[in-house]
Amino acid sequence: MARIGCNVINCSHNDSGICYANKISVNGKKARTSNHTCCSSFLDESTYSTLTNNTNDDGPCNIIGCNVKTCTYNAGNICALNDIGITSSVGRANLYSETYCSSFKCK
Repeated sequence: MARIGCNVINCSHNDSGICYANKISVNGKKARTSNHTCCSSFLDESTYSTLTNNTNDDGPCNIIGCNVKTCTYNAGNICALNDIGITSSVGRANLYSETYCSSFKCK
């Protein structure tokens, strides 16, 4: 089961630093650095405050989709790592484009 450490404090899927979305998707097709990636599953808790309590599974996220073709860990659009980190380039993200995968490694 995948574990996603999440430092995006205002994401509705973040529960004490762990992502509890059913699945996430990391994007950034031509990324060369982690800052060129993003977690497109980010949802601001001010609008979507109860999603963490409404996931289908009883645990952390277990599917990490990866659309970053330049990432070493992309294995057929699924992340090959068991644990990744998602963080933000700002204190409180407003858009998914203000998040990134800190585990990204360019091929």
